[in-house]
Amino acid sequence: MRFLANENFPLRSVNRLREAGYDIASITEDSPGVTDSEVLARAADEERIILTFDRDYGELIYRLRMPSPIGVVYFRYQPLTPNEPAENLLRLLDIEGLFVEERFTVVERNQVRQRPLP
Repeated sequence: MRFLANENFPLRSVNRLREAGYDIASITEDSPGVTDSEVLARAADEERIILTFDRDYGELIYRLRMPSPIGVVYFRYQPLTPNEPAENLLRLLDIEGLFVEERFTVVERNQVRQRPLP
């Protein structure tokens, strides 16, 4: 599974996911300041799942019909620590029968919701 961490995704969480063995590219590290549409295009080209705290991706994908990546995980909360998003994602990925590919996944503190990507 390959991920693309949006610029607002903490670098500590990026590093924690790398330690866990995931292939994760980081906008903060290699292309800070790019637009959301550029992030979408890159994720689609590289077949990566976007990790973000930015709710605009839902509008770009569903309302504006921009090219969809293979998945989006939208964290809809303010993290208490820089490692919290990675730990929550690792727990999520351990849930049998739950897939983040081909889905827009919304992660809140007490629930996870998913919607198929177009």
